[in-house]
Amino acid sequence: MDIKRTPKKKRTKYIAIGGGVAVLVLLTIALGMLPAAAPSVERSTLMIDSVQRGTMVRAVRAPGTLVPEQVRLVSALTAGRVEQLPLRPGASVKGGALLLLLSNPDVQLEALEAGRQVTTAEAALVNLQTSLATQQLTQQAAVASAEAAASDARRQATMLKSLGEKKLASSNDVAQATERATEANERLSAEQQRLKVMGDAMARQISLQRSEVERARAIAAFQQQRVASMHVSAPEDGVLQTQPLELGQWVVPGQVLATVAQPGRLKAVLRVPETQARDIVIGQPVDVDTRNGIAKGHVMRVDPSVQNGTVTVEVALDGALPRGARPDLSVDGTIEIERLADVLHVGRPAYGQGESTVGLFKLDPDGKYATRVPVKLGVSSVTTIQVLQGLKAGDRVITSDMSQWDNVERVKLK
Repeated sequence: MDIKRTPKKKRTKYIAIGGGVAVLVLLTIALGMLPAAAPSVERSTLMIDSVQRGTMVRAVRAPGTLVPEQVRLVSALTAGRVEQLPLRPGASVKGGALLLLLSNPDVQLEALEAGRQVTTAEAALVNLQTSLATQQLTQQAAVASAEAAASDARRQATMLKSLGEKKLASSNDVAQATERATEANERLSAEQQRLKVMGDAMARQISLQRSEVERARAIAAFQQQRVASMHVSAPEDGVLQTQPLELGQWVVPGQVLATVAQPGRLKAVLRVPETQARDIVIGQPVDVDTRNGIAKGHVMRVDPSVQNGTVTVEVALDGALPRGARPDLSVDGTIEIERLADVLHVGRPAYGQGESTVGLFKLDPDGKYATRVPVKLGVSSVTTIQVLQGLKAGDRVITSDMSQWDNVERVKLK
């Protein structure tokens, strides 16, 4: 027989649906609270270094070039046109060897005119000496005549004075004779003084004219030097470094015509970034890499000014130079600043600067994961940096660029 069934109430159905929704929400919240899975990073693409304790060599590396230690600039003394270029850069030259020949007709004409001025001044000196000598002789004759007249007047005065004492001559005649004798003596004194003044003036006039002759000769010598300077020669033995001229080119006074360097005597000129140059002092050891070997040297000069963000440091090379070392060769110099004993240090990270705090990924003991830790860094060197806090000896950290993982605290190495 049929059994009558009682239908279920809809309330039970709604309770079941609500419970399922609540469970789903709880599961979603729980999953959201779970830590995100660490992203994977290829181990082969990373640079991993170990923290060490010991002596850290603090150094600065900078690019530079080899330049001659002694370079002589050959400048133009006068303007001229280039007529000959017997040598080209790279040639070995002896002191006095012709480097180039200039021409300038105006300079040659000025030299001829200066020579004419010398001749004119010398002729004027001869004429002056002749004229003054003639005047001196004339004055000497006048003095002699005055001496004769004075002697005659004195004799006449003496004779009349003697006759006057014997009453054989009048007192008037005696007085006149005495006055004529006095006048003759004064005239003689005046002529003698004139001769003395003439002698002194003659010496001064001749000295001034001789100075004029010497000045004219100096000008002529300078003009001859200008003419000779158009035969440009090497100032000393060496190698012709540069000669930026062409045939027919016009040069002006003071223009550099060539440079001559002494071969084998080179120095390194390094361009150190201004932020790393504060601790560089004279005498610090330097290793200069010429790509064909390492040359030892020391700092001999530090430029006091900054140019284009760098400080120029000159390095004297102490030992023999590697083969292939030549002027203008690009080199790298490593300047040893100091040695820090018993300090923690690690390879310099790609994104870490000295005297700062950065986050470095430290590897777990099993090496499968790396966790970011804050590390306080000290002074830096070329390839190493001092560790002040955050790491200990033996820790392994990733030193390559990890900026793409700035938003995570843990990575997985595979």
